[in-house]
Amino acid sequence: MGVIERFCKIYTDICQISPDDLDSIYANDVVFIDPITTHRGIGEVKHYFSNLLEQAESCKFDIADVFNCSTGNPTHTQVSHVVNWTMHLTLKGNNKHITLDGTTQLNVVNDSIVYHKDYYDLGEMVYEHVPILGFVIKKIKGKLAS
Repeated sequence: MGVIERFCKIYTDICQISPDDLDSIYANDVVFIDPITTHRGIGEVKHYFSNLLEQAESCKFDIADVFNCSTGNPTHTQVSHVVNWTMHLTLKGNNKHITLDGTTQLNVVNDSIVYHKDYYDLGEMVYEHVPILGFVIKKIKGKLAS
């Protein structure tokens, strides 16, 4: 099983893994970026996932597409992939379910992910789930769409 298959398996249900499972997909010097922050090295990524696992009741990803985006020299050791997904997140102590669509760019060297960058709408994930602020943002989006 290649690293992309292992990645998809781990992300199927994040709450069923241990941070140590991340060693099977990420390189020691991985750069992991999301709209909130950047994590450098497997230690920081494991710490990030430890915090997520403490906060999440459930965190599952439905992976819709995986595209191999590498072109050019076949001897080049880096391979790029784009993964489209939908995240389903429920935080502990909160019955609110958050569904979020996103895309991840992955660069792979020697069957390990060396670069992981997530693209998603941070407002959709955070701000729209704050009761009053979420109502205002949804109203503004509605007016802009019409």
